[in-house]
Amino acid sequence: MFDVGALELLIIAVVALVVIGPERLPEVARTAGKWVGKLNRFISNVKDDISREIKADELKETLKKQADVAGIHEILEDTKSSVNSVKDKTARALDEVSLKPGGTTTDNKND
Repeated sequence: MFDVGALELLIIAVVALVVIGPERLPEVARTAGKWVGKLNRFISNVKDDISREIKADELKETLKKQADVAGIHEILEDTKSSVNSVKDKTARALDEVSLKPGGTTTDNKND
């Protein structure tokens, strides 16, 4: 994020020593350290929250895709059962027609 090297830290320390003074410098450094720690924890918490939200969205999308696939499977099963039902009814109707006396079959040709 910030590219701060050793030379920059040394310059900041010297300026802080001159501006704040040697008596208050340890107290100010301790306070600054606490604030930096709080800031780091806050940033870490925000990153974790964002990561959890992204994972939750991905999970919701995956579940939605699976539900759509399950819906397609249900439609396929319903279609198969309907087709089988029509086949059975057609076969029964053909059997009834061929069993009736005087029914039209391919064996009885009217010339």
